[in-house]
Amino acid sequence: MKALTLLALAGFSCMAAAEGRMLAMNDTSAANAERYDYSMDLDIARVIRTDEIPDVCAVVPIRMVYEDSRGERHTIEYSVMGRGCGGF
Repeated sequence: MKALTLLALAGFSCMAAAEGRMLAMNDTSAANAERYDYSMDLDIARVIRTDEIPDVCAVVPIRMVYEDSRGERHTIEYSVMGRGCGGF
C-alpha cells in the first residue's frame, strides 16, 4: 500500500513539474509579445496558436503566435470582445 501511495505521489509530482514548465514557457512568450497596431503590416504565413477567448463581457487581450514567410516566429497581442455578453 505504501509503495502504491509513493508511486502516485511521484506521478503527481512529475505532472506538476511539467505543467510548471509549460506555464513558464507561456510567460516567456507573453513577455516577448508585440502589441498590435492598425498601422502594422503583418506577414502571417502560418498561425501556430491563439489564446481562447474567455466567457466575459469585456474587451480582453489575446495573444497569437505565428510564423512569417521566412519561418520566424512572432507573438502579437491584440484586443477582442469576450464571448460572455449573451446574444452574440
